[in-house]
Amino acid sequence: MEAELEVMVRALHDRQAIRDVVDRYCRGIDRQDKELVTSCYHPDAVDDRGMFVGPPDELFDWTDPSHLYLFRTHQHLVCNHTCELQGDTAHCETYYVFAGMLKADNQLAMSGGRYIDRMEKRDGVWRIAARKCLVEWGSENMAVDAMAEVYAAVGKVARDSTDCSYDRPLLIDPARVGVKMGV
Repeated sequence: MEAELEVMVRALHDRQAIRDVVDRYCRGIDRQDKELVTSCYHPDAVDDRGMFVGPPDELFDWTDPSHLYLFRTHQHLVCNHTCELQGDTAHCETYYVFAGMLKADNQLAMSGGRYIDRMEKRDGVWRIAARKCLVEWGSENMAVDAMAEVYAAVGKVARDSTDCSYDRPLLIDPARVGVKMGV
């Protein structure tokens, strides 16, 4: 019984550490804190957003100017979170909602989607090894429909098991690394 309890406690501890990574990422993006954002990723991680595919420090440098230029303030809110543990690897899906007040006209802009993550525990620390950011909807002022083709390159979005959240292991196409489109 003790061994079984120890396994359960370890799994709960790992799940909480993984959720902390997701929450820390959102806080870092909203506070424009590069160190906090990059601390969520392993140094060799790759993040695929359609318009950007590359390492975390370059992701921050790519996204930060647009956040500062376009939005007076913004929040990344995380909702449903699933975490499938497989030893020192975890496959996670986290729903998010982005809400920002546009500087230009003080209008609320919103979008939503999912973070699909392969997390890995290395040297006892959980971090993102690969992330796909799926943008699935947005308010009219977010131009999500106009970007549908770009966002579709990230991974398949489906209401069944062909959705990219089922891919094991989650991989980023190496041919896409280096994509950087202006916002």
